[in-house]
This record gives sequence, structure tokens and C-alpha cells, in this order.
Amino acid sequence: MSWKLLGEILQDDFDVAAAAIDNALVSQQANPEPLGKILRREIALPETTLAQALAIQQGLTFLESIPADSDNEELLQKMPISYVREHLIYPLAISEDNLELALADPGRDEVINDLAALYQRPLQLYVATEGEIRQAINRHFEKHSEQADKVMVDIGATNEQDTSLEASDLIDSSDEAPIIRFVNSLLTQAYKQKASDIHIEPAEGSLFVRYRIDGILHEVLQPPIKAHSAIVSRIKILSHLDIAEKRLPQDGRFDVQIAGKKIDIRVSVLPTDLGERVVLRLLDRSDDLLSLEELGLADKSLKSVESMISKSHGIFLVTGPTGSGKTTTLYAGLIRLNDREKNIITVEDPVEYRLAGVGQIQVNPRIDLTFAAGLRSTLRQDPDIIMVGEIRDAETATIAVQSALTGHMVFSTLHTNDAASALTRLVEMGVEPFLAASSIVGILAQRLVRKVCADCAEDYKPDRQLIREAGLADLIPATATLKRGIGCEKCHGSGYRGRVGIFELLTMTDSIREMLQAKNDAAAIRKKAIEEGMTPLRESGIKRILAGETTLEEVLRVTQEET
Repeated sequence: MSWKLLGEILQDDFDVAAAAIDNALVSQQANPEPLGKILRREIALPETTLAQALAIQQGLTFLESIPADSDNEELLQKMPISYVREHLIYPLAISEDNLELALADPGRDEVINDLAALYQRPLQLYVATEGEIRQAINRHFEKHSEQADKVMVDIGATNEQDTSLEASDLIDSSDEAPIIRFVNSLLTQAYKQKASDIHIEPAEGSLFVRYRIDGILHEVLQPPIKAHSAIVSRIKILSHLDIAEKRLPQDGRFDVQIAGKKIDIRVSVLPTDLGERVVLRLLDRSDDLLSLEELGLADKSLKSVESMISKSHGIFLVTGPTGSGKTTTLYAGLIRLNDREKNIITVEDPVEYRLAGVGQIQVNPRIDLTFAAGLRSTLRQDPDIIMVGEIRDAETATIAVQSALTGHMVFSTLHTNDAASALTRLVEMGVEPFLAASSIVGILAQRLVRKVCADCAEDYKPDRQLIREAGLADLIPATATLKRGIGCEKCHGSGYRGRVGIFELLTMTDSIREMLQAKNDAAAIRKKAIEEGMTPLRESGIKRILAGETTLEEVLRVTQEET
């Protein structure tokens, strides 16, 4: 066991800034809780780093992963799932000599003593991350929960009255009515497969369920069409919508617990001529937020972004289509700047993650709390930094520019294909070119590309004809060996698993400002920015390809506008 404090270990062995430790200690005095938990919240300290530091402090072995074959029925029968989840522990093995146990917090002496007394033997402790322990819990209890395709056998005989029961933790709900079990299983399986959305789509005589995984929709089930009405009613009840209203669109939300983790579900119901279509968006508020360094920006671009967002006033914009990671990037910037010397307020739709010390406003158009109204109100709260989830209209754009010009730093997003188009979009919204030129400090355009699955990756020589047709012969050498996934169980046969960002960063130089004020179009501004050193999105993607992280087809898919 080390006699060093956790903060000292993090500074000495993991290069955590002393100022971050000091701020966390101040927070701990105001609200006593573990230092690691505070650092995870305030500076997005990676959970692996925290677990490794705790292992060093306690003189224990850090367990990078819990083996899939470590599930022990006899051990887990003595530990209720609520106890396992609450204390983040997982039994590995038992012998006459000891009990092997993985846990996230080795400083919980009362838990350790209780388990030693329960099993009547010494404990051999290992430290694992919270995420790894939760995965092990999910893996074990998945064996005891019904899969959606098995439940489909029962749902044909159900009726809408079965949908009225209240939801509990989904991992424990194995004895509910068939429709409830089916919807619960849809949510549970979507979460386990890291789906961002669930689509429930009626067709002529059929019903389809699709998951959006890594940005791509995959068909997963075809439930009986006669169950459609009951499935939709169950979802409406959960999200407090009108089950009798089938003619108008409805939007709602609800929370569920999956293996102890709170998942926020956003619901959209849309009437069609074949019945109501439902889209569910899953937001895991307990997911780790990324730091600026973890976004995947090139070193030069990272330094430029850090400089831009650290200015005392101005507008920093992130652009890209829906689902391109814009909000994640903005949160990374806020995490970097969040300290006790700044007042940060956000206006969002929805509030996707809770940020300690940040005032977060949820947009609600039903009561006229729009982005513009929320932004106008924040200015009376003496903010240093304002984040507006999206600039959607002329009023929001005008207020954002005025805020930047009066001494505030404003973060926001726009839906444009590239960085230069964001400048002309603001002008099209009614912002005077000279005001846009004076207020904007930088624009980051981004996309998310799917990563080659590490479990089924293989080397191959690319088709030079395809490369020439894409105009990339100068960027991809003829001798280059690339990687692609051949498809396996872990990537569901797609050859891809996970996503990574590609970026282009436009810096507001004097020449770019002059071109904007002269009302040049986006193409001319983009060409000038590239001449001055901006790396285009597609070229950023090529670097990912050459590094073996993604494929040519994937980069071409998300940069189709670059021709």
C-alpha cells in the first residue's frame, strides 16, 4: 500500500494538473464525496486513470478487463443485484483459501468487511473501472433475461390493457406482461448494442424495428403487425403521451434504469397512412464526457481550438449534420474552461449531460422558452461563457453576435456542410457581414466515421481506380496498405465498431474577414482558407484511413459534398 494521497499519485504518475486537484479539494470541503468522483465530474478524468491510481494507492492489481468466464452462479446468488450495483463489486472466483473480488472503490472498508464475514474467508481484491464492472453485471444478468425475439412468441396474444403497468429496472423485469417485456427488451438490447436510436416502423402487413448503431440503421426484428398498436401505446404511456390521439405528431420523454444506469429516452410519434411510426433516442447521461484531447483533433488544430475558446469574447461555432458529435465537442470545450472564476450558462434542447457548476437551461417551445428567449435571459445572469445548443433562426443569430461583441464568449452549432458555409449562413440569416467578421473567432466542421472493427480487421490493397475517381490519387500512395473489417460477431457483421471524428478548422484571419465583408461566397472563402493551411474534412479522413482507423468508403460516405 502506498502512503501517498490519491491527488499526489494522480499528479506524479498521471500528469493531472495541480490546479485541478486543488479545485477538487475545495469542492470536497463544500460537499464531502470521493475525490475521484469530483475529478471525474470536473475535468472528465478517465475512469481507467482513476482506477489505476486507486490500485497504486492501495497496493492492489488493476484488472483491465473482467473475463467473460468469471461469472459464478453460486457467488452471485448470495449478492442481490441491487447490492452489486450499489457498491460496484463483482465476484470473480472462490476457493477454500479466499474470495477473489473486483471492485471500483477499494477504500470501502465496510463493504469489504461485510463480504469477508459473509463468505467466511479472506478477500483477494482487484481494482477495475466502474464501466468494466457494470459490463460484467450486464453480461451475467443478460443470461437470465428474455431476448426480444423470444418474447415475440407471446405478444401476438396481448391486448392494450397489458401496457398499463409501471416500468421498473429493466434488467429485473422478467415477469411482466408480454408487451412490457418486449418494449423493455428492445430498450435493453439497444443499450447493450450501443444504439443511439430505435425505429419502430409499420409497413404494409408488416412491422419493422431498426437500431441506429454508429450512425447506420440496422433491421433487428419484425414483430407481428397486430402488436403494433399495443407497442405504441406502451411507449406513449411511459412518455406520458395521449394514447387515444393517433392523428397528430407527439413528442415526449421518459427515463429507464438498465443495470443501474439511468437512460434518458426521447420519443417522437408520427402518424402515417400505415400507422404511427415511433423513434426513440437513447441518451446515457452516465457516459464519460470526452476531453478536448480525446476528440481526436490533430495537435495543431487542438492548440488552435484551445486558443480560440480561451478568448474573453467571440463566437466559436461547430458545424455538421445531426449526429456528427457537435454537442460532444462543445461539452469538451466547456469542461476545459469550467472553473470557479467563470460563470457558464447553457441553453440546450435537450440537456444531454449534467455539468457541475454550470447553469443549464432546457428549451421548451410550448411555453415560448426558445433558444432566442433563453439566450436573452442568460445575458441578465452576468455570464462569462454561454453555450447555445443551436443557432436556428435570425433572432438567435443576432443575439449571439451581440453577446459576443459585448464581452461574452459564445459557443454554438450550425447545420452546414463545411466550415466556410457557416459564415455565409449567418449572413443569410440577417447578420451583417462586418458584425459576423468581428465576432467569430473560429469554426470547426466535423463528421463521425465508423472505425474498422479491431477484432476482424485485415490488410488489403485498395482499388486504384476508385481512388482516382475520388480524386485522391495524390493523397493515398500506390504502395499504401489499408485496413478493412471482414465482419464478425462483435461488429454484427458490419466490419465496423465505434466511431472517430474527422475535422476541418477555419481560423478567422484578416483575409477571411475581408472576404466575408466583401460578401464572397462560401466556395471562395473555403478555397482561401485551404490556401492558408486549413485541412479539409476529406483530407482529415484520409489521414484516418492511412492510420488504419477507418476505410475509404466510409470517408467518402460522410464527405459526399466534397467533390
